[in-house]
Amino acid sequence: MIFTTSTKGRYALRLMLDLAAQDSEKFISLEEIATRQGFSKKYLEAILKILVQNKLLKGLRGKNGGYKLTRKPKDYTVGEILELTDGNLYVVPCMENENNICERKSECLTLPMWEKFNKLAHDFFYGITLQDLLENVNKNF
Repeated sequence: MIFTTSTKGRYALRLMLDLAAQDSEKFISLEEIATRQGFSKKYLEAILKILVQNKLLKGLRGKNGGYKLTRKPKDYTVGEILELTDGNLYVVPCMENENNICERKSECLTLPMWEKFNKLAHDFFYGITLQDLLENVNKNF
C-alpha cells in the first residue's frame, strides 16, 4: 500500500494555492475559484466545508462573500492540508496510530523501515508551505 492522495486532497491543495495567490484581504467567490481551477462547484463546496470547519479558511455568505485564508501562506503546510482532507500520510495501516497496534509488532522485521519511511514522508510534506509552492522554491521536490 503506497501513500497516494485522493482527488479531494489534490483539489484542496490547488484551492488553497489559488486563494494564497489572490489578494489576502478580499473574499474570493466560489464561482471564481471553480472557474479558475476547473472544479465542479458541488465538489468544491464539499472541500471548502472541511477547510472552513477546521479554520484553514474563513467563509462569508452574501453578495460580496466568498473565501479567504485565515493565515499567511507561509503558515500552511502541504502536510496539514493533505492530512485534513485525506486522513493520514501513512503507507501501512499499522502506522496509523502512535502505538503501532499490530499482532506481529514484536517480530516484525520491517517495522523500523516503515517507521523511517513514514517519518520521511511526514517531514517532507510538513516541510513545504503554500508560500514555497507559490514561489516555486527549489527544495529538491
